[in-house]
Amino acid sequence: MAAFNGLGMGLGNLSRLSNASTRSISAENPTGEKGGGGRATDGTGAAAAADLGTGWKVSPSIVLRAGETTTLAEISGPGAIQHIWVTTHREHWRGLLLRMHWDGDPQPAVEVPLGDFFCNGWGEYGHVSSLPVAVNPHGGFNSYWEMPFRGSARITLENVSRKDAVVYYQVDYTTTEIPDDAACFHAAWTRSNPLPYAEVHTLLDNIRGSGHYVGTYIAWGVNNSGWWGEGEIKFYLDGDGEYPTICGTGTEDYFGGAWNFDVPGQGYSAYSTPFLGLHQVLRPDGLYRSQQRFGMYRWHIMDPIRFQSDLRVTIQALGWRSGGRYLPLQDDIASTSFWYQRETSSHRPPTPGADALEVV
Repeated sequence: MAAFNGLGMGLGNLSRLSNASTRSISAENPTGEKGGGGRATDGTGAAAAADLGTGWKVSPSIVLRAGETTTLAEISGPGAIQHIWVTTHREHWRGLLLRMHWDGDPQPAVEVPLGDFFCNGWGEYGHVSSLPVAVNPHGGFNSYWEMPFRGSARITLENVSRKDAVVYYQVDYTTTEIPDDAACFHAAWTRSNPLPYAEVHTLLDNIRGSGHYVGTYIAWGVNNSGWWGEGEIKFYLDGDGEYPTICGTGTEDYFGGAWNFDVPGQGYSAYSTPFLGLHQVLRPDGLYRSQQRFGMYRWHIMDPIRFQSDLRVTIQALGWRSGGRYLPLQDDIASTSFWYQRETSSHRPPTPGADALEVV
Protein backbone atom coordinates (compact mmCIF):
# COMPACT_ATOMS: atom_id res chain seq x y z
CA MET A 1 0.00 0.00 0.00
CA ALA A 2 2.81 2.40 0.88
CA ALA A 3 4.28 2.00 -2.58
CA PHE A 4 1.12 3.43 -4.15
CA ASN A 5 0.33 6.29 -1.77
CA GLY A 6 3.86 7.61 -1.48
CA LEU A 7 4.18 7.13 2.30
CA GLY A 8 7.46 5.27 1.95
CA MET A 9 9.42 3.54 -0.78
CA GLY A 10 12.04 0.83 -0.51
CA LEU A 11 14.46 0.02 -3.30
CA GLY A 12 12.15 -2.75 -4.45
CA ASN A 13 9.33 -0.37 -5.38
CA LEU A 14 11.25 2.84 -6.03
CA SER A 15 10.18 2.83 -9.69
CA ARG A 16 6.44 2.79 -8.88
CA LEU A 17 4.55 6.00 -9.68
CA SER A 18 2.51 7.79 -7.03
CA ASN A 19 0.08 10.69 -6.78
CA ALA A 20 1.86 11.96 -3.66
CA SER A 21 3.46 15.42 -3.67
CA THR A 22 6.91 16.20 -2.27
CA ARG A 23 7.48 19.32 -0.18
CA SER A 24 10.34 20.73 1.89
CA ILE A 25 10.53 23.24 4.74
CA SER A 26 13.64 25.25 5.57
CA ALA A 27 14.63 28.78 6.49
CA GLU A 28 14.48 29.52 2.74
CA ASN A 29 10.90 28.20 2.50
CA PRO A 30 9.43 28.19 6.03
CA THR A 31 5.93 27.17 4.91
CA GLY A 32 6.96 24.52 2.38
CA GLU A 33 4.61 25.99 -0.21
CA LYS A 34 4.97 25.10 -3.87
CA GLY A 35 7.28 27.57 -5.58
CA GLY A 36 8.03 29.19 -2.22
CA GLY A 37 11.75 28.50 -1.99
CA GLY A 38 14.53 31.06 -2.38
CA ARG A 39 12.28 34.11 -2.03
CA ALA A 40 13.73 35.47 1.21
CA THR A 41 14.83 39.10 1.23
CA ASP A 42 16.26 39.06 4.75
CA GLY A 43 18.05 36.45 6.86
CA THR A 44 21.37 35.25 8.23
CA GLY A 45 22.91 35.28 4.74
CA ALA A 46 21.62 38.67 3.64
CA ALA A 47 24.95 40.47 4.03
CA ALA A 48 26.81 37.77 2.08
CA ALA A 49 24.22 37.93 -0.70
CA ALA A 50 24.06 41.73 -0.85
CA ASP A 51 25.71 41.83 -4.28
CA LEU A 52 23.59 39.00 -5.66
CA GLY A 53 20.09 39.63 -4.33
CA THR A 54 17.06 37.39 -3.88
CA GLY A 55 17.54 33.70 -4.58
CA TRP A 56 21.19 33.61 -3.52
CA LYS A 57 21.15 31.98 -0.07
CA VAL A 58 19.69 34.95 1.75
CA SER A 59 18.16 32.91 4.58
CA PRO A 60 20.01 29.61 5.09
CA SER A 61 19.48 29.45 8.88
CA ILE A 62 17.70 30.94 11.88
CA VAL A 63 18.89 32.40 15.17
CA LEU A 64 17.15 30.78 18.14
CA ARG A 65 17.51 33.08 21.13
CA ALA A 66 18.25 31.74 24.59
CA GLY A 67 15.04 30.78 26.37
CA GLU A 68 12.89 30.94 23.23
CA THR A 69 10.99 28.33 21.21
CA THR A 70 10.61 28.37 17.44
CA THR A 71 8.42 26.35 15.09
CA LEU A 72 10.56 24.61 12.50
CA ALA A 73 7.65 23.10 10.59
CA GLU A 74 3.85 23.44 10.57
CA ILE A 75 2.25 21.07 8.07
CA SER A 76 -1.35 20.26 7.17
CA GLY A 77 -2.12 16.62 6.48
CA PRO A 78 -2.53 13.96 5.56
CA GLY A 79 1.11 13.20 4.88
CA ALA A 80 4.38 11.99 6.31
CA ILE A 81 7.73 13.46 7.24
CA GLN A 82 10.40 11.41 5.47
CA HIS A 83 13.70 13.13 6.20
CA ILE A 84 14.99 15.74 8.64
CA TRP A 85 18.41 17.38 8.38
CA VAL A 86 19.60 19.81 11.02
CA THR A 87 22.87 21.19 12.30
CA THR A 88 24.02 23.65 14.93
CA HIS A 89 27.17 24.16 16.97
CA ARG A 90 27.88 21.20 19.24
CA GLU A 91 27.60 23.30 22.42
CA HIS A 92 23.84 23.36 21.73
CA TRP A 93 23.30 19.64 21.14
CA ARG A 94 22.05 19.11 24.70
CA GLY A 95 20.60 22.60 25.15
CA LEU A 96 17.93 22.43 22.43
CA LEU A 97 14.74 20.42 23.01
CA LEU A 98 13.17 18.90 19.90
CA ARG A 99 9.40 18.34 20.04
CA MET A 100 6.91 16.91 17.56
CA HIS A 101 3.12 17.08 17.73
CA TRP A 102 0.71 15.08 15.60
CA ASP A 103 -2.85 15.92 14.54
CA GLY A 104 -3.31 18.94 16.77
CA ASP A 105 -2.43 17.16 20.00
CA PRO A 106 -1.10 19.78 22.48
CA GLN A 107 1.06 17.10 24.11
CA PRO A 108 4.22 16.15 22.18
CA ALA A 109 4.82 12.66 20.85
CA VAL A 110 8.53 13.50 20.69
CA GLU A 111 10.43 15.45 23.35
CA VAL A 112 14.18 14.78 23.20
CA PRO A 113 17.38 16.86 23.35
CA LEU A 114 18.48 17.51 19.78
CA GLY A 115 21.81 15.69 20.02
CA ASP A 116 20.33 12.63 21.73
CA PHE A 117 17.64 12.30 19.06
CA PHE A 118 20.51 11.89 16.60
CA CYS A 119 22.61 9.63 18.88
CA ASN A 120 25.04 12.41 19.84
CA GLY A 121 24.19 13.18 23.44
CA TRP A 122 27.65 14.01 24.75
CA GLY A 123 28.14 17.23 22.81
CA GLU A 124 31.02 15.67 20.89
CA TYR A 125 30.80 14.37 17.34
CA GLY A 126 30.12 10.66 16.92
CA HIS A 127 29.80 9.27 13.40
CA VAL A 128 26.63 7.23 12.78
CA SER A 129 26.03 5.13 9.66
CA SER A 130 22.67 3.52 10.32
CA LEU A 131 19.46 3.06 8.38
CA PRO A 132 17.17 5.58 10.16
CA VAL A 133 19.84 7.93 11.56
CA ALA A 134 23.00 9.21 9.87
CA VAL A 135 25.40 11.68 11.47
CA ASN A 136 28.17 13.00 9.25
CA PRO A 137 31.11 15.41 9.67
CA HIS A 138 30.86 17.69 11.47
CA GLY A 139 27.44 17.41 13.06
CA GLY A 140 25.23 16.89 10.04
CA PHE A 141 22.19 15.27 11.72
CA ASN A 142 19.90 13.20 9.48
CA SER A 143 16.73 11.30 10.40
CA TYR A 144 14.91 8.94 8.06
CA TRP A 145 12.31 7.76 10.59
CA GLU A 146 8.94 7.66 8.84
CA MET A 147 6.52 10.03 10.62
CA PRO A 148 2.94 9.83 9.28
CA PHE A 149 0.18 12.22 10.30
CA ARG A 150 -3.45 12.57 9.33
CA GLY A 151 -4.47 16.10 10.28
CA SER A 152 -1.30 18.05 10.97
CA ALA A 153 2.33 17.94 12.08
CA ARG A 154 4.23 20.52 14.11
CA ILE A 155 7.95 20.45 14.93
CA THR A 156 9.39 22.91 17.44
CA LEU A 157 12.81 23.60 18.94
CA GLU A 158 13.26 25.18 22.37
CA ASN A 159 16.55 26.72 23.45
CA VAL A 160 16.79 26.04 27.20
CA SER A 161 20.40 27.23 27.39
CA ARG A 162 21.76 30.71 28.09
CA LYS A 163 23.30 31.16 24.64
CA ASP A 164 21.73 31.97 21.29
CA ALA A 165 21.96 29.19 18.69
CA VAL A 166 22.27 29.41 14.92
CA VAL A 167 20.28 26.51 13.46
CA TYR A 168 20.25 25.20 9.90
CA TYR A 169 17.46 22.76 9.05
CA GLN A 170 15.40 21.10 6.36
CA VAL A 171 12.24 19.00 6.78
CA ASP A 172 11.32 16.91 3.74
CA TYR A 173 7.80 15.47 3.63
CA THR A 174 5.10 14.10 1.38
CA THR A 175 1.41 14.93 1.19
CA THR A 176 -0.47 11.69 0.66
CA GLU A 177 -3.22 9.49 2.04
CA ILE A 178 -2.25 7.56 5.16
CA PRO A 179 -3.22 3.90 5.66
CA ASP A 180 -5.52 3.10 8.59
CA ASP A 181 -2.86 0.96 10.24
CA ALA A 182 -0.11 3.62 10.14
CA ALA A 183 0.94 4.55 13.69
CA CYS A 184 2.38 7.77 15.14
CA PHE A 185 6.09 8.17 15.77
CA HIS A 186 7.18 8.73 19.39
CA ALA A 187 10.46 9.37 21.19
CA ALA A 188 11.25 10.08 24.86
CA TRP A 189 14.40 10.93 26.83
CA THR A 190 15.24 10.16 30.43
CA ARG A 191 18.39 10.40 32.53
CA SER A 192 19.67 8.83 35.75
CA ASN A 193 22.64 10.84 37.02
CA PRO A 194 23.77 9.09 39.04
CA LEU A 195 21.69 5.93 39.01
CA PRO A 196 20.79 5.09 42.63
CA TYR A 197 22.57 2.03 44.04
CA ALA A 198 20.95 -1.31 43.12
CA GLU A 199 18.18 0.37 41.08
CA VAL A 200 17.46 -0.04 37.37
CA HIS A 201 17.42 2.72 34.80
CA THR A 202 13.92 3.05 33.36
CA LEU A 203 13.82 3.93 29.67
CA LEU A 204 10.01 3.87 29.34
CA ASP A 205 7.11 3.34 31.71
CA ASN A 206 3.32 3.65 31.69
CA ILE A 207 3.06 3.49 27.91
CA ARG A 208 -0.57 2.62 27.19
CA GLY A 209 -2.02 1.52 23.88
CA SER A 210 -0.89 -0.69 21.02
CA GLY A 211 2.25 -0.27 18.98
CA HIS A 212 5.82 -1.39 18.54
CA TYR A 213 9.16 -0.36 20.00
CA VAL A 214 11.75 0.41 17.32
CA GLY A 215 14.92 1.76 18.88
CA THR A 216 17.22 2.68 21.75
CA TYR A 217 20.05 5.16 22.08
CA ILE A 218 22.04 5.43 25.31
CA ALA A 219 24.70 7.93 26.30
CA TRP A 220 26.42 6.00 29.09
CA GLY A 221 28.92 7.65 31.44
CA VAL A 222 30.90 5.31 33.69
CA ASN A 223 31.60 6.32 37.30
CA ASN A 224 33.63 3.25 38.35
CA SER A 225 36.75 1.51 37.13
CA GLY A 226 36.31 -1.83 35.42
CA TRP A 227 33.69 -3.27 33.10
CA TRP A 228 30.25 -1.68 33.27
CA GLY A 229 28.00 -3.60 30.89
CA GLU A 230 26.81 -6.82 32.60
CA GLY A 231 23.29 -5.46 33.08
CA GLU A 232 20.26 -6.87 31.28
CA ILE A 233 17.68 -4.90 29.33
CA LYS A 234 14.07 -5.96 29.97
CA PHE A 235 10.82 -5.38 28.08
CA TYR A 236 7.62 -5.70 30.10
CA LEU A 237 4.71 -6.22 27.71
CA ASP A 238 0.92 -6.30 28.01
CA GLY A 239 0.38 -6.76 31.74
CA ASP A 240 3.75 -8.21 32.75
CA GLY A 241 4.27 -7.78 36.47
CA GLU A 242 7.48 -8.53 38.33
CA TYR A 243 9.03 -10.44 35.45
CA PRO A 244 9.38 -9.38 31.80
CA THR A 245 8.54 -11.21 28.61
CA ILE A 246 11.86 -10.22 26.98
CA CYS A 247 15.12 -10.27 28.92
CA GLY A 248 18.55 -9.64 27.40
CA THR A 249 21.85 -11.24 28.38
CA GLY A 250 24.02 -8.15 28.82
CA THR A 251 24.38 -4.55 27.73
CA GLU A 252 26.96 -5.13 25.01
CA ASP A 253 24.95 -8.10 23.76
CA TYR A 254 21.82 -6.00 23.31
CA PHE A 255 23.77 -3.48 21.22
CA GLY A 256 25.09 -6.29 19.03
CA GLY A 257 28.60 -6.63 20.50
CA ALA A 258 30.20 -9.24 22.73
CA TRP A 259 32.87 -9.71 25.37
CA ASN A 260 33.01 -6.13 26.65
CA PHE A 261 33.34 -4.60 23.15
CA ASP A 262 37.02 -5.45 23.68
CA VAL A 263 39.13 -6.49 20.70
CA PRO A 264 42.32 -7.95 22.31
CA GLY A 265 45.13 -5.50 21.97
CA GLN A 266 42.80 -2.68 20.90
CA GLY A 267 40.40 -2.23 23.81
CA TYR A 268 36.98 -0.72 23.22
CA SER A 269 36.36 -0.81 19.47
CA ALA A 270 33.74 1.50 17.99
CA TYR A 271 31.45 0.33 15.16
CA SER A 272 28.40 1.66 13.33
CA THR A 273 26.11 -0.59 11.27
CA PRO A 274 22.65 -0.19 9.71
CA PHE A 275 20.85 -1.49 12.82
CA LEU A 276 23.20 -1.22 15.81
CA GLY A 277 26.45 0.24 17.01
CA LEU A 278 28.86 1.39 19.69
CA HIS A 279 29.66 4.45 17.63
CA GLN A 280 31.23 6.62 20.31
CA VAL A 281 34.00 5.88 22.81
CA LEU A 282 35.19 8.93 24.77
CA ARG A 283 38.32 8.14 26.77
CA PRO A 284 39.79 10.01 29.78
CA ASP A 285 42.50 12.53 28.93
CA GLY A 286 44.39 12.43 32.23
CA LEU A 287 43.16 15.85 33.31
CA TYR A 288 39.57 17.16 33.35
CA ARG A 289 38.02 14.35 31.30
CA SER A 290 38.13 11.80 34.10
CA GLN A 291 35.39 9.36 33.07
CA GLN A 292 34.82 6.96 30.19
CA ARG A 293 31.73 7.76 28.15
CA PHE A 294 30.00 5.78 25.43
CA GLY A 295 27.27 6.17 22.79
CA MET A 296 25.30 3.10 21.67
CA TYR A 297 22.23 2.51 19.49
CA ARG A 298 20.02 -0.47 18.66
CA TRP A 299 17.29 -0.21 16.02
CA HIS A 300 14.49 -2.80 16.09
CA ILE A 301 13.65 -2.34 12.43
CA MET A 302 13.84 -5.97 11.40
CA ASP A 303 12.64 -7.12 14.84
CA PRO A 304 10.15 -4.56 16.24
CA ILE A 305 8.90 -5.31 19.74
CA ARG A 306 5.10 -5.43 19.52
CA PHE A 307 2.81 -4.53 22.40
CA GLN A 308 -0.99 -4.52 22.49
CA SER A 309 -1.87 -2.71 25.72
CA ASP A 310 1.20 -1.45 27.61
CA LEU A 311 4.99 -1.28 27.64
CA ARG A 312 7.78 -0.72 30.17
CA VAL A 313 11.52 -0.90 29.41
CA THR A 314 14.40 -0.99 31.92
CA ILE A 315 18.13 -1.69 31.91
CA GLN A 316 20.47 -2.69 34.72
CA ALA A 317 23.92 -1.20 35.35
CA LEU A 318 26.24 -3.94 36.55
CA GLY A 319 29.98 -4.33 36.91
CA TRP A 320 32.12 -6.72 38.97
CA ARG A 321 33.31 -6.69 42.56
CA SER A 322 35.62 -9.09 44.40
CA GLY A 323 34.78 -12.77 44.53
CA GLY A 324 33.14 -12.83 41.10
CA ARG A 325 30.09 -10.95 42.35
CA TYR A 326 28.07 -8.36 40.48
CA LEU A 327 28.54 -4.71 41.46
CA PRO A 328 25.49 -2.45 41.01
CA LEU A 329 26.80 0.72 39.40
CA GLN A 330 25.84 4.35 39.95
CA ASP A 331 26.50 5.64 36.45
CA ASP A 332 25.25 8.56 34.35
CA ILE A 333 22.76 6.98 31.94
CA ALA A 334 20.75 9.07 29.46
CA SER A 335 18.47 7.06 27.17
CA THR A 336 16.29 7.88 24.20
CA SER A 337 13.53 5.45 23.23
CA PHE A 338 11.81 5.35 19.85
CA TRP A 339 8.48 3.67 19.18
CA TYR A 340 5.21 3.81 17.20
CA GLN A 341 1.69 3.61 18.59
CA ARG A 342 -1.85 4.53 17.59
CA GLU A 343 -2.10 7.37 20.07
CA THR A 344 -0.82 10.85 19.13
CA SER A 345 0.85 11.32 22.54
CA SER A 346 1.76 9.23 25.57
CA HIS A 347 2.98 9.37 29.14
CA ARG A 348 6.52 10.71 29.34
CA PRO A 349 9.00 11.90 31.97
CA PRO A 350 8.83 15.55 33.10
CA THR A 351 10.40 18.04 30.71
CA PRO A 352 14.06 18.40 31.70
CA GLY A 353 15.58 21.76 32.51
CA ALA A 354 18.99 23.04 31.50
CA ASP A 355 20.75 21.63 34.58
CA ALA A 356 19.21 18.18 34.08
CA LEU A 357 20.40 18.18 30.46
CA GLU A 358 23.90 19.51 30.96
CA VAL A 359 26.92 17.35 30.20
CA VAL A 360 29.11 17.76 33.29
